[in-house]
Amino acid sequence: MSMPVNQTTRPDVDGRWQRLLGRLWPGRCLACAEASPPGRDLCETCFAPLPWNRHACSRCAIPLPATPGAADAPQACGDCLRKPPPVQATHAAFVYAAPLDRLLPRFKFHHDLAAGRLLSQLMAQALTDAGRPQALVPVPLHQARLRSRGYDQALELAKPLARALRLPMLPDALRRIRATAPQSELDATRRRRNLRRAFDTRRDPPLPAHVALVDDVMTTGATLHAAAEALRRAGVARVDAWVCARVP
Repeated sequence: MSMPVNQTTRPDVDGRWQRLLGRLWPGRCLACAEASPPGRDLCETCFAPLPWNRHACSRCAIPLPATPGAADAPQACGDCLRKPPPVQATHAAFVYAAPLDRLLPRFKFHHDLAAGRLLSQLMAQALTDAGRPQALVPVPLHQARLRSRGYDQALELAKPLARALRLPMLPDALRRIRATAPQSELDATRRRRNLRRAFDTRRDPPLPAHVALVDDVMTTGATLHAAAEALRRAGVARVDAWVCARVP
């Protein structure tokens, strides 16, 4: 059974050494370069209007209109009711809008690992009420793209997130076995075809019964669904998805 993450304390992604450095050398906001509070590289002015994805489909995290009781009762959108996805629950910390539309590309394509650390910290804050899986599984890059980029953005999000929420991480549970075209260049139908049988799993030792995939952005869900299907074929009973931002 999924248990709620401790709701009484705010997750702390930074370790003790990072906190000490933050006191000695105050940070700068990664969005506007103004001074930021200790432990968070985002000033109060930029933090206040963050587009938290508070009202969303419980299965695909598409933003939904706020309705009475929506915060207490999970809702599913019409598409997920008609055709439930292989992911049981999706939690997206944000809607893909400013300043996420600047921070995420900087992290993903321009080696801005400080932006990734901030995004992981914000994800941990958003996920304090989410049910706990038994482990986190970052969505991997293909080896060719990993060599080109130099780092895996999903792994860089998952490492501090696992530490903050005190969850095991399985970085080698899933592997991408086909070099696929960039999803950003394809429409929804071609995205699904592009990812077909693109993932395989490690089955020794056996995978946990309940895991959460971690990724940066969800657009159509094709990547997460393909990864979830591979995990389900390997015997995982429940796959959730935890992403930083959801494209409306």
